[in-house]
Amino acid sequence: MIHSREILQTIEMIDQQHLDIRTITMGISLLDCIDPDMNRCCEKIYDKIVSSAKDLVKVGQDIEAEFGIPIVNKRISVTPISLVAASTEAEDYTPFAKILDRAAKDVGVNFIGGFSALVHSGFTDSGRRLIASIPRALAETERVCASVNVGTTKAGINMDAVAMMGNCIKQAAERTADSGGAACSKLVVFCNAVEDNPFMAGAFHGIGQPERVIHVGVSGPGVVHVALKAVRGEPFDVVAETIKKTAFRITRMGQLVAQEASRRLGVPFGVVDLSLAPTPAVGDSVARILEEMGLEVCGTHGTTAALALLNDAVKKGGVMASSHVGGLSGAFIPVSEDEGMIAAALAGAITIDKLEAMTCVCSVGLDMIAVPGDTSAETISAIIADEAAIGMVNHKTTAVRIIPAPGRVVGDLVEFGGLLGSAPIMPAHQASSADFIHRGGRIPAPMQSLKN
Repeated sequence: MIHSREILQTIEMIDQQHLDIRTITMGISLLDCIDPDMNRCCEKIYDKIVSSAKDLVKVGQDIEAEFGIPIVNKRISVTPISLVAASTEAEDYTPFAKILDRAAKDVGVNFIGGFSALVHSGFTDSGRRLIASIPRALAETERVCASVNVGTTKAGINMDAVAMMGNCIKQAAERTADSGGAACSKLVVFCNAVEDNPFMAGAFHGIGQPERVIHVGVSGPGVVHVALKAVRGEPFDVVAETIKKTAFRITRMGQLVAQEASRRLGVPFGVVDLSLAPTPAVGDSVARILEEMGLEVCGTHGTTAALALLNDAVKKGGVMASSHVGGLSGAFIPVSEDEGMIAAALAGAITIDKLEAMTCVCSVGLDMIAVPGDTSAETISAIIADEAAIGMVNHKTTAVRIIPAPGRVVGDLVEFGGLLGSAPIMPAHQASSADFIHRGGRIPAPMQSLKN
């Protein structure tokens, strides 16, 4: 039974503490769209997406109006395009990105993810072609997001793919130099990518997923922040318990929306991703949660421990609220999308090295980080390799979304607008990693992979 006190608490969280459903994401399989004729394949992709998701935005808006729960984004994820396009003789996969973009615009969703390739064990010809197409594809589309998985705990790290992605990111930035390299904000490089992630830019519809599925991503850093203010000075046991209870309430709301959207669309419910996803708005910051635990500024000593507690407590509270928690689920630390992270970066309190340490205990990885435009492709590849190694060894998903902003230097601020926020240009190490990256080959899987 839902009590009036719980309803009032939820209303307060929505009205005053930035609680929202960050996204309803429909996953759509495109495997039945495979066709050796590229034009025919693109037509099938468009028809499948539009017929499947034609009511997605309206249903989301109806749920918002009836339940009073803000739903910020409606999105689509599709089967990795490298798998679908492999049957064609196309060398450039940009036409596939453009048809995804057209379909996304016609159904009214914010983003569509799945211009993706899985190359952790090695390359197919199609995987190579997709990676080569990413810079142009992202520069010439508005709503398409791309991702590449370069490593897993089972397979190790494909260092040839890591090297390719450094160059790919540089080219994508240069093609969108007039917007600060904005194409890179739609590109994620993964280790241990998951099939049911509703969040962009890394969402794709895995081949183990149903024909269609509904995933929901919740948010709520502001709610956790306010809850911790009430236990200021209390021991960490109390802090953890408070976060768990708060995450439970947030996840229950997500479960409600997911089930309702699933019923109305006639599409199976997949997972609730209970990640704390911040925004540039004041009062909606993961960094401010960590500071509420007693840190003068996010990035100082103790930050990693605070984030570990937060991430663990969020997961424990969430799994009690839903039988189908999935995606990434925990705490995101994107620099440009978090008001507190932006402030810490501008003050010099947080660096790429500290963020890398924090990714060992949070949900994903180095996210929405801007570096000087003259940062070399090899340095970017080395940053990706470091982050992939953390994911590989620790059996967790890690990712890099980095923007080498053309013409920008340390101390500048690049504006992306909306939920993408503002990214302070952060320094990267100047010592070369080129010889390391040029070795190529594969970093073998760790001993932890031998579990059978």
